[in-house]
Amino acid sequence: MSTFLTRLRQFQSKRDQEGQIEQLTPDASTREYFRIEWHGASAIACVYPESFAAADQSYLDVTRLFAHANLPVPAILDFDEELGVIVQEDLGDRILRDALLDADDAGRESLIDEAISIIPRIQAATAYAIESGSVASRLRFDTEKLLWELNFFATHYFSTFKGEPLPDAAAAQLSEEFLQLSSELETRASVLCHRDFHAANLMIDGDNQLRIIDHQDARIGSVTYDLVSFLLDRVTEPPTAEWLAEKRRYFLAGRETLGLDAIDEAVFAEEFRLQTIQRCLKAIGTFSFQSVNRGKTYFVPFIKPMFEIVLRATENLDRYPVIAKVVADEIENN
Repeated sequence: MSTFLTRLRQFQSKRDQEGQIEQLTPDASTREYFRIEWHGASAIACVYPESFAAADQSYLDVTRLFAHANLPVPAILDFDEELGVIVQEDLGDRILRDALLDADDAGRESLIDEAISIIPRIQAATAYAIESGSVASRLRFDTEKLLWELNFFATHYFSTFKGEPLPDAAAAQLSEEFLQLSSELETRASVLCHRDFHAANLMIDGDNQLRIIDHQDARIGSVTYDLVSFLLDRVTEPPTAEWLAEKRRYFLAGRETLGLDAIDEAVFAEEFRLQTIQRCLKAIGTFSFQSVNRGKTYFVPFIKPMFEIVLRATENLDRYPVIAKVVADEIENN
């Protein structure tokens, strides 16, 4: 029996809630998830690798923040600091990604728009995040964090995945542009972001309502961050420029409906493309690492389309020529 399961059974015994346990499969997590019996119904238990202090626990903190902002997060039912267990509302098994695959064209667009509408609501909680001292307000997509993610890409795509590190001169030139990009995006970090807002982190509950999960890493970032993450995550074919422009306009209209500051469409498009370069390269690094080190080779088909998206963004911006050349070479050679 794993230590995770052992601690979960200890937790059940402490709460006099012993019953059936079903292990669920996490995606890219060090946590383990289980469906358990809970007061005559079902709930989801998340078991962490070690104990935690509730006051410092990011999932509890961000859940409180999002719930205060009336964002659709699962309710926390119980937790145990010593055993490292959090029990939360069971939203079922239907993730948005699966629903998008099953939907017809009209249904798919409706679900996408519904998901996009959640992002301005997250951004509207920025002021409360700061006022309440949430951990999410103390973390930022600053130069250090953004640059770390880009360097993670360079290491794990070229060395880990391809087994061919870039020559020193090329690596130095790429690092210089990575620093420029990260520094520029740091200046755009102004709103609360989910940080991993994509179709596998949105559930459809029993009432057919979208619900947010995996929000513990929320932080301050670009107004474009979650939209880039949602629209350009794990695609097998780059979406058209026209479709992306339509979704950007839908998002901007949603912000204005909530009374958030209006943003010029052209200005937003430029920032969206800057964030696209960083976020998509970061994703390629994750796909490379996961496929080699954790055997999750189902990530591999997403790598080339993500490179194509990055190349289009650099061409539209007419900036970052080193990134553009490196990416174009990878597309041509793969």
